[in-house]
Amino acid sequence: MNWLTKTLTSSLGQKIIMSLTGLFLISFLMVHLTGNLLLFKEDGGAAFNAYAHFMSTALIIRATEIILVLGFALHIYIAWQLTRHNQQTRPQNYAYNRPDANSSWFSRNMGVAGSIILIFLVIHLYNFWFQYKFHTEIPLAAGTNYKDMYWLVHVVFIQEWWFSILYLIAMVFLGFHLVHGFESAFQTLGIRHKKYTPFIQKLGLLFAIVVPIGFATMPISIFINHFF
Repeated sequence: MNWLTKTLTSSLGQKIIMSLTGLFLISFLMVHLTGNLLLFKEDGGAAFNAYAHFMSTALIIRATEIILVLGFALHIYIAWQLTRHNQQTRPQNYAYNRPDANSSWFSRNMGVAGSIILIFLVIHLYNFWFQYKFHTEIPLAAGTNYKDMYWLVHVVFIQEWWFSILYLIAMVFLGFHLVHGFESAFQTLGIRHKKYTPFIQKLGLLFAIVVPIGFATMPISIFINHFF
C-alpha cells in the first residue's frame, strides 16, 4: 500500500485523483440530470416516480451509490488538502502579484465554490433522498406501492422557497466550478494538445452551461406553474 500512501500525499498524485474523481462526478451529473428531466414529462409524474423507485431499490444502484459516496468524499478530501497546501506554500507577497490579471476569481477560489456546493448537497440529500427513504408521511404514487417522489419535489420547491433560491445559487457556482474543473482535469491527466484542447475547452464550457441550466429549470418551472 506504499504506492497509495505516496499518491495521496504527493501534490501530483492528489491532482490526478482530483481529476479522476471529478470526471467521475461529471458523468454522474449527466445521468442524474437525464433522470430528473422526466419531471417535465406530461404523465402526472409516472415516469419520474418509476425512475425514483428504481434508483432507490435496484441492487446495482445500491452498489453504485457506495462508489459515488466514496468518489465525493475523496474529491472533497483531496480538494481540502490541495487548498491547504496552496495556502501554506503561497508567498507572502502574492497579493502584490496581481493574480486577478492572470486568472478568474472562481479559478482562484475553487475551494469557496466547492464549499457552497457541498452545503447545498447536504441539504439537497436531506430534502429528497433522506425524506424519500425514511419519512412515512409521503403519499404513494397513483396506482403503485411506492412513494410519490414527484409530489415530494413539488412540495419541497414550493414550501421551502429558501431552498429553491439556494438551489439556483448553487447551480451558478456549479457552472463556474465545472468550467474550470473540466479543462483542468484533462490537463492534469496530460491530455493537452493544440488540436484537441480547444475542443475540450468548448465542450467543458457547453457542459458547464447546459447542466446547471438543466437542473435550474426544475425549481423555476415548478414555481411558475404553481403561482402563475
